[in-house]
Amino acid sequence: MDIKNKTQVTTFEFSGLTDVEQLVPFLFVFFLLVYMITLVGNIGMIALVFACSSLHTPMYFFLGSLSLVDILYSSVITPNMLSHFLLPKKSISFLGCALQFYFFCALVGTEAILLSTMSYDRYVAICHPLHYTLIMTKKKCFDLVFYSAFVSFLQSIVQTSCLFSLSFCGSNLIDHFYCDIKPLLTLSCSSTLHCNIITVILVAVCGIYILMTIFSSYTFIFISIFRISSTKGRKKPFSTCSSHIICFSIFSTADFLVYLHPHSGALDKQDKVASIFYTIMTPMLNPLIYSLRNQEVRRVFVQAMLKYF
Repeated sequence: MDIKNKTQVTTFEFSGLTDVEQLVPFLFVFFLLVYMITLVGNIGMIALVFACSSLHTPMYFFLGSLSLVDILYSSVITPNMLSHFLLPKKSISFLGCALQFYFFCALVGTEAILLSTMSYDRYVAICHPLHYTLIMTKKKCFDLVFYSAFVSFLQSIVQTSCLFSLSFCGSNLIDHFYCDIKPLLTLSCSSTLHCNIITVILVAVCGIYILMTIFSSYTFIFISIFRISSTKGRKKPFSTCSSHIICFSIFSTADFLVYLHPHSGALDKQDKVASIFYTIMTPMLNPLIYSLRNQEVRRVFVQAMLKYF
């Protein structure tokens, strides 16, 4: 049958996380708890950075920006997924799917570029401490965050336009729990070659930029740290960098497991588990990692608790 004579899909349905009904109540409560911790943790981090003058530094400005992105990033996926546990039909409109993919793609890109920007901030702080305040001005910090968002939302426009200009005229069942590029491409009844090429180019360009920024920043950072003679002198810069390294490692590992490994076309259970970690767990872990490993954040948090309670 000619593609033009086929009916365009107007609504998509999700396969969801599980077909086992007995697991649904547990999964709903678990992911609701994760989402609440994500909101509380990230809103709390933003509030601390905003309210405490001792945290009005470039590092904590970027950390507050990362928390804001994590709130939005998690909220694009999790509430919709939670509603599907309660509804008999896991569906989303064509426009809703396009919007979900657009914002998710844009916010994931923003988070990735922002994490690379934070490595540059650590490089300036450790390798050029005397010029840190002159280099990392308020305007430059704002410009770097704006640049991260602008580039990510721009590339998301390209990817979303490409993906949703394809014809979807066969099955409307997305083998996933949110609108993502891999399962949507498998549903298209038109050629996806150009869309695949555009996606590979965008991911490659952004990925190379992010990896080069982080690799070069930490190369110079470690060289500077190892030049410090005392063990105590090395401990502080290592401590300030370790949280960022852990967060980026978790984010990039989950990203690799979801998108960059060879796949057969259909998502298997391992893909979905990796997607859960990538879309839902990572935004929760970031503020926890920074608060637990950052002495200044812990000190300010304790002071705030003692003051108000």
